[in-house]
Amino acid sequence: QVQLQESGGGLVQTGDSLTLSCTASGLTSSTYYSIGWFRQGPGKEREFLAAISWSGRGTYYMDEDSIQARFTISKDGAKDTVYLKVIALKPEDSANYFCGATTTTNIDGVIVTDHTYKFWGRGTQVTVSS
Repeated sequence: QVQLQESGGGLVQTGDSLTLSCTASGLTSSTYYSIGWFRQGPGKEREFLAAISWSGRGTYYMDEDSIQARFTISKDGAKDTVYLKVIALKPEDSANYFCGATTTTNIDGVIVTDHTYKFWGRGTQVTVSS
């Protein structure tokens, strides 16, 4: 069973940067995965922010200028860890950030439909003070 553990959240100020980590375990060798980052703020719907292929060569970002300009997803293959770096944080970025994983048929595949993600972490809370 795939397990995902997020870390790196906290209380920060407007304009700060954060790097969130998602470490995967229980992976099946010879299986490829797409790892995505999501967030959900209080009273808001879940947002699919970004995803990355198992090779790290393929990426997807939410089609929103603010996300594409400030969020960067990356992967450390040696550690089975995916990172989400966020710069210029704003109060509206406050949310629970969590990662999801699903299998893909090729090492460069990125899954961009959030409802197909099968494994979920519990998340790490990010609070941005104004």
